[in-house]
Order: sequence, then structure tokens, then C-alpha cells
Amino acid sequence: MEACNQFKVFAGSKGEALAKGICEELGCQLGKIHLDRFSDGEFCSYFEESVRGQSVYLVQPTCPSSDNLMELLLMIDAAKRASAYKVIAVIPYFGWARQDRKDKPRVSIGAKLVANMLQAAGADRIITVDLHAEQIQGFFDIPVDHIYGSNVLAPYIASLNLKKLIVASPDVGGSKRASNFAKKLHAMTDHEVPMVICYKNRPDFNKVSEIRVLGDVYGKDVVLFDDIADTAGTLCKAAEVMQAGGAKSVRAVVTHGVLSGNACEKIENSVLEELVCTDSLPIDPKCCSKLHIVSLAHSIAYTIRAIQCHTSVSETNMR
Repeated sequence: MEACNQFKVFAGSKGEALAKGICEELGCQLGKIHLDRFSDGEFCSYFEESVRGQSVYLVQPTCPSSDNLMELLLMIDAAKRASAYKVIAVIPYFGWARQDRKDKPRVSIGAKLVANMLQAAGADRIITVDLHAEQIQGFFDIPVDHIYGSNVLAPYIASLNLKKLIVASPDVGGSKRASNFAKKLHAMTDHEVPMVICYKNRPDFNKVSEIRVLGDVYGKDVVLFDDIADTAGTLCKAAEVMQAGGAKSVRAVVTHGVLSGNACEKIENSVLEELVCTDSLPIDPKCCSKLHIVSLAHSIAYTIRAIQCHTSVSETNMR
């Protein structure tokens, strides 16, 4: 079908590795884009090939620093000014998503601001993976395709053939996410996969003072499931609590390995068997011997193909 061929994929500086995998899945070449930097830190991007009349897919996580978001905004603007038919921002990791509500006086709602900026720049559609809060999709007035990282993470855990598997949510807020992951594992393994929840007291950002486990983990192979590993403090503390509760093994599974500060060192020195995450963010696999990375390339390529050919993005891919 001709409609399936009128697209090009480009990558920002932080999305190149994933974009190459996506292009391999789609059987196309990664488009050429150039980034120029001035001595004061200002930069600009421009396409080195025509995008006129094309659906343009721009792969770039909006991870810190804010330069990555600005780079994506400039690419969107450049594509619109170059007469692209549609501009689709592929954002494997949607930064500022943890600022999704006004939970205290005089605070910004960063996720809504970023949504406004992407639309103002000219994005026609968003493809993203495991938003910190699913209601962020409602911040957009354009279509949002929300892919679930569990589609690539669950098969890896199922392949380990853990006999006494149990899923744990590191906090109450992530219980729905962990429950869906447990259901997916149950469907893959034909074994009941129970779930426990950690109660977490967080006095400030990136600080955890206390964790308690609600449920029995004695003799179990525990999988801590969450969307983001930032400082990894919660995961490492939760793993210690699980081990103290008699867990046979503890591993962490997250979609987005932000791994800021000394997170890799924490994980290396923790009781965790391994940390499994996707390539939504560029991570050096050598930063930690316990790190295992699985790719989102197939899931994102599947979504792009569905959009281009005007077919349904199946529940299998989305949940």
C-alpha cells in the first residue's frame, strides 16, 4: 500500500540508538538530521533531506536535561516549516510526567506545560511509553498512542521460569500497574501470580524514610515492578525489606531506567539479583553488571506501521 510508504523516521541526539532499532523493524533507513551548536550553548536542528508531504516520526526522549525537550521542539518546528504532511513525536520517556497534578499550593503542572509546548510546536500525534500517570493523555488535544513496557518486559521474566513468582509494587500508587503486570505474567506462565504492595513514606523528592511490605514474600521469587528507576533508592530499600521477609530472590523490573546520580552504584551494591529495563532512555550497559536491557523497537515499529496503514493498534501491543 502506497500510504504505508510515505513516512520517514528521524532521531534526536538521545533517541538515535532506539530509532535505528525501529528502522530495522520497519525495513527503512534512518533519516538524516543535523544539530548545530553555538559556543553559548544555543543549538538548532535541520533536516538534510526533503520531508515534503511525508509523515515524519521524530524519536527523542524528553529526559533531563531540558535540552532534549528543546531539541525535540525544534525538530517538530523544522518539520512543519519543511511542509511535512504529519509530524509524530515518538517520546519513549515523557519527562516531567511526575508533575501531573497540583498536590500543593503554588506549584506548576509540568506535564501539562510540556503537552502544550509540543502542540504549540506543531506535533500532530504523540507515541509514548508508560506515562507515569495515564491521565496525562488527557492533557493533549491530539491523538496519543500509549504503549505499555510490560509487552517486552513480561516475556523476559516469563522466560526465567521462576517457580514461586510474585509481583510487588514498590508503592501504593503503582499497585494498578503491578497488578496488570501480574495478570500478563499469569497469562504467559499459566501459573497464578500473586501480588504484594509496599507502603512507602517519602518525606521529600527522591527520599524514602520507611518501607513496609503488605503481604507474604517468604520463599518467593519477587519481581518489583515500577515505571521509573531514578535514584533507585526505593527499589534497593524495598529489596532489602523483601529479603528480610524471607524472599528467595528479588529483582526489579522498570520501563524507564533514568538512573540519576549514584543509582548504578546503589544497584550494584544492593541485594537485587538484577535490574531489567527498556531502552526508552540511552543507558550504558556497562554502568552496572546487574543491568539487563530489553528493546522497545518492535512495539514502537508496530505502532508506526498501524498508524501508517490505518489499522488498529491491537490490545496486545497497547496493554
